[in-house]
Amino acid sequence: MRLRQRNASLAFIFITIAIDAIGLGIVIPVMPDVIRRFIFDEALVSRTYGYFIAIYALLQFTSSPVLGGLSDRFGRRPILLIALLGAAIDYAFMAYAPTLFLLFVGRVISGISGASFTVASAYIADISNDQNRSKNFGVIGAGFGLGFVLGPALGGWLAQFGSQTPFLAAAGFNFLNFLFGFFVLPESLAVKHRRKMTARALNPFRSLKHVLSLPAIQVLLAVHVLTQLAGQTHPSIWTLYTQHRYGWNAASVGLSLAVVGILSAFSQGVLTGVFVKRFGERKTVLLGCLGEGLCFALFGLAFNGPMLYAVLLIASIFWSMHPALQALISRDVPDNQQGELQGSLMSLTSLTSIVNPLIMTSLFAAFSNRTSGLYLPGAPYFLGCALLLAAWLLLATSGRAPMMPKKALEG
Repeated sequence: MRLRQRNASLAFIFITIAIDAIGLGIVIPVMPDVIRRFIFDEALVSRTYGYFIAIYALLQFTSSPVLGGLSDRFGRRPILLIALLGAAIDYAFMAYAPTLFLLFVGRVISGISGASFTVASAYIADISNDQNRSKNFGVIGAGFGLGFVLGPALGGWLAQFGSQTPFLAAAGFNFLNFLFGFFVLPESLAVKHRRKMTARALNPFRSLKHVLSLPAIQVLLAVHVLTQLAGQTHPSIWTLYTQHRYGWNAASVGLSLAVVGILSAFSQGVLTGVFVKRFGERKTVLLGCLGEGLCFALFGLAFNGPMLYAVLLIASIFWSMHPALQALISRDVPDNQQGELQGSLMSLTSLTSIVNPLIMTSLFAAFSNRTSGLYLPGAPYFLGCALLLAAWLLLATSGRAPMMPKKALEG
């Protein structure tokens, strides 16, 4: 692929991930108001909102390997374009959904099309080499970070024009990106590297089982699960924790999330390349697990808002481990299985995003009662610290597994 095409492809993937994050961020602030069009009991509104979050993660879990496998068979470009067009249509549909059931249907479709993250990751793997792989994967983190900054702020501002407006904006963004990809994006997977699919291959659990069985990456996959399970603590309890412990209002929470997005974009988009060049991928992941684990303990101990911001700044240095770990895993898998691999990684991430809120919100509820015998509202962060330190210990004691021959992996 020529340099100009490669740069255009990276730009497209960056925009695709950013728009995915913007669309998600735009919708989340107004989703409770949308649900209130159909439900008037506030307790039921809260539970239904939780179901909407869970169904999105569940559909990403089941759909990511399927889209990844389809992209291994038909190429990355057509699957990406179909997902983008589907997302555009779906957001427009959700804006005018006449019943709660149809709104759920729209959310299901959003989860499926949101799995395009998988295909975007496989595209990055296709156009990367050992010298730029981690840096290119950092584009994904940077795109998500930028989208995470813009999405909630844009959604809050657009909501003043009606709860439908953010959905229509998300639809417009996805359609514009579809047009960009249709006219600009080249295919990244050569025909000779594609593989045939059977109906059994579309089973996401079979695909996940196959990837988990690859001995060369089993330890790395375990590290991925532990780090993701810890990392999902922030979206699960950040609002609850900061409002309870520091008395933050919605504006303060929104500002802090914008700061998180900016720091994430800088760390994964800039620092990843610097650290990998200096330390290598494996050592970057080791340092990241250890450093972020210690920062999680500090999140649970921070006694005021300014201290929390200081911990965020320090913690962001170690977020570069995530693209480095992704690159480390993808290096040991052949070209024609990158879609399946990235889909399985996304499924594992989605699975942690289903499990984590159930654990962490229950833990927070148990230890945030000021009148109880044990008041420890930072307990979820202490558990996250333990998970990250376990990931560090696992990787540090495992050694470096040799790369298996590609023919063996393909079997």
